[in-house]
Amino acid sequence: MTNSKTWHDTHKESLGFGQRLADKVANGMGSWRFIIIQSIIVILWMILNVVGFVNHWDVYPYILLNLLFSTQAAYAAPIIMMAQNRQNERDRAQADADYKTNCEAKIEIEELLKKLNSIEIDKLDKILEIVQKMDKK
Repeated sequence: MTNSKTWHDTHKESLGFGQRLADKVANGMGSWRFIIIQSIIVILWMILNVVGFVNHWDVYPYILLNLLFSTQAAYAAPIIMMAQNRQNERDRAQADADYKTNCEAKIEIEELLKKLNSIEIDKLDKILEIVQKMDKK
């Protein structure tokens, strides 16, 4: 019986909690949804700080906002790099699985060619036999 798990299933099961979390964070941060939500938050932040008559918690040039972006970038970069490293691992695993599949297919094709050749030779032998019988008559 063959293994019913694909290389992707095997790789996915081998991931730890931190690796799965890093993949989800990287997928989220690399989406249009994240960019749009973050843009809306930044625009609201700036509007509230410009319009807010009583409470300006982060006046222009928005030093606190820059600090938040720096902190976000400091954490986002390593998380995205971890996700990219895992993508490289997945690509290698897929390439290895593809190579093994191709090798198995090559062996099967070679065996089929041998069988076809033997069938062709048998047919030719039978045709020759029939032709020889016809010549004797």
